[in-house]
Amino acid sequence: MDRTGSADLPLHSGRVPDWLAERMARMSRVLVEALVLQYGRHEVLRRLAHPFWFQSLGAVMGMDWHSSGVTTTVLGALKRGLTPGGRQLGLYVVGGKGVQARRTPDELRIIGDRVGIDADALIRASRLAAKVDSAAVQDGFELYAHSLILSDDNAWAVVQQGMNPEARQARRYHWLSEGLGSFVEAPHAAIEGPSQGVILNLTDRRASRARAAQVELVSQGPDVVVGALRKLRPQQAPAPVTLPLPLPHLQMPLHEEVTRDDVLLRRLHGTLAAAAEQGPRDFSELLLTPGVGARTVAALASVAEVIHGSPSRFTDPARFSFAQGGKDRQPFPVRLDVYDETLRVLRAAVDAARLGNDEKLQALRELDRQARRLEAVATGPSFEALVEEGWKDVGELLPTDAPPRRPRGRPGWRRASAPRDQLELPGLGEDTPSGSAGHSG
Repeated sequence: MDRTGSADLPLHSGRVPDWLAERMARMSRVLVEALVLQYGRHEVLRRLAHPFWFQSLGAVMGMDWHSSGVTTTVLGALKRGLTPGGRQLGLYVVGGKGVQARRTPDELRIIGDRVGIDADALIRASRLAAKVDSAAVQDGFELYAHSLILSDDNAWAVVQQGMNPEARQARRYHWLSEGLGSFVEAPHAAIEGPSQGVILNLTDRRASRARAAQVELVSQGPDVVVGALRKLRPQQAPAPVTLPLPLPHLQMPLHEEVTRDDVLLRRLHGTLAAAAEQGPRDFSELLLTPGVGARTVAALASVAEVIHGSPSRFTDPARFSFAQGGKDRQPFPVRLDVYDETLRVLRAAVDAARLGNDEKLQALRELDRQARRLEAVATGPSFEALVEEGWKDVGELLPTDAPPRRPRGRPGWRRASAPRDQLELPGLGEDTPSGSAGHSG
């Protein structure tokens, strides 16, 4: 199986609190819009099919930087963020975790009726991707989340995840329709997850004879299959072959805190130096957005890298958690003032570009270019000082998990509506559906 990367993902539980879920939906929407304007819809699919970029996207949006929850939360935020106005972008997200994954065919049929996509072909692709990673690749992980991201010209990417509860690990699988020649021979764009030793992988090119033999046995009827099984003796069974996971390998550690070993400090120094050299005042004038603070400029530099960076830039996803902070307060708590200011600047830049004025988006691109130019020579504070600075002026700590869900239909219980002021955030219109956007795990 050809893979573009792999990673260890610690299995975490819990639910994303509403204060972060709402903002992640808006951030994912504006980032996708910027990518479409700059590089086109298919580039969005290519990025989502890259495990390093996917993990960095979750970190820059304020989610846990390393856990399995990044997968379902980012996909939930994308689904919620792209649902209003999906036809305008030509991109849609279906599926999800648990029950939502099983609704994928119905959701595809609804979209097919509305915009004319080939729903039957996409349903087949969705089912085959799930079957391959649950049956043809027997690596000890049971699928529990499946999402398909598609464009209105029938291009697609699949991101799905399995769990191994005994090992407390998760594995994420990435698929991309572009260049896919076969569902049963080296189909994956990438697989993330820990090495589990011996793996039965029937999608490997070296397993073509085994696949052909299985088809031949089935076509000859049950009597031939049973007869062949009776002739087999345990000691004659060939020893399984351990297939090593190829590089690059994204090793997500078990520790929850962000440490200096998790971050390429020279890259972070380059980002901060570019933000300082540009200067909050000059950058505000360039973006025609008053009130942009120094922390927001630094956060925007990280966001700009997510939009414009090449795959080699995302080998240290923890670095992107310094943009907004992290849900679990690693490396420091999410600063809502910085997050909301970042959203406002991005929304203004994207809205202007859609009207033909891309000066603001080009300003963000120039900020990313400066960061790359300066990282070779820039110096800055120590890792510990940067974390301490992130904790500076932190007020009331926000909850890191949402309350557990109550059973639906429970007598005497009514779902409380979300506070109105929580929904009045930049990024989406009033037609955004309410409720939590994502879940960890």
